[in-house]
Amino acid sequence: MRLAVTTRAETYDRLSDLLPPHGIDVGFLRATERATVLDEPPAERFDVGLVAPSRAMEAGVVDARHGIPWVNDREAILRSRNKAAVIARLARAGIPVPETVSVSNPVGEDVLAEVFERFDPPVVVKPNSTTRGVGVALAGDLDSFLGICDYLALVHDYRATGDRSFLVQEYVPDATDYRAMVVEGEYVGAVERRLSSRARASGRWKHNVHRGATAEGVSLPADLRELAEATARTLEVPYLGVDLLVSGTRAVVSETNARPTIDETTKYEPDFEGRLVELIRSRV
Repeated sequence: MRLAVTTRAETYDRLSDLLPPHGIDVGFLRATERATVLDEPPAERFDVGLVAPSRAMEAGVVDARHGIPWVNDREAILRSRNKAAVIARLARAGIPVPETVSVSNPVGEDVLAEVFERFDPPVVVKPNSTTRGVGVALAGDLDSFLGICDYLALVHDYRATGDRSFLVQEYVPDATDYRAMVVEGEYVGAVERRLSSRARASGRWKHNVHRGATAEGVSLPADLRELAEATARTLEVPYLGVDLLVSGTRAVVSETNARPTIDETTKYEPDFEGRLVELIRSRV
């Protein structure tokens, strides 16, 4: 069996070591930053893919040329990537989320001021469909908040911009940041994302690993495991990273990721490898 992975990074390297003993060969299927001849058959054959490419247009081309099933298909990727829709869907299902307002540009300054006044500052401002913490900012006063919104409005004014929305979200102070992994509705492990004391002292607050945080394997208590599983069931995404913020007795789901990086297997439950292999085989 040949598995297509569309990013050649940590997940690709780890799966290349993990899956061959199970009879699954891992290959790189480049979907972006290339030229593709559309009327010729692809040079490489794959039986199944892990996650569809993040760019919707390129994902459509890959599907049309290769015709392979995915563990997480285009619909699952788009469902998870729309942060506003995720928050709304989870809230409707009774799953705890941070207080969040979705703003669709263009809006007037009076609307933005009303949004800001709903919160106890600071507030988190997030582009709706970026990953790895790109473009996420913290605003402690109205002028700073309006300035950030001005920059977003400039980007959204470009006619080719597909997504012209962003989120304003409560800042959860002193929160512990977890990324839980769920495979086919079952919790299979988690990491705590931590900043160094030096980073915190310098004012850093984002816990994204790609921004310098470290990921330490942890064992989550039953209530947080159930929260992650309920999130994956609600979104109907088979292979999902669920970001949890825990402050005191309160826990909320802040985001989800249908293209989660696979960490070292020592950071997961003992049955992680078997569940992942079973999930991949089930899609063929």
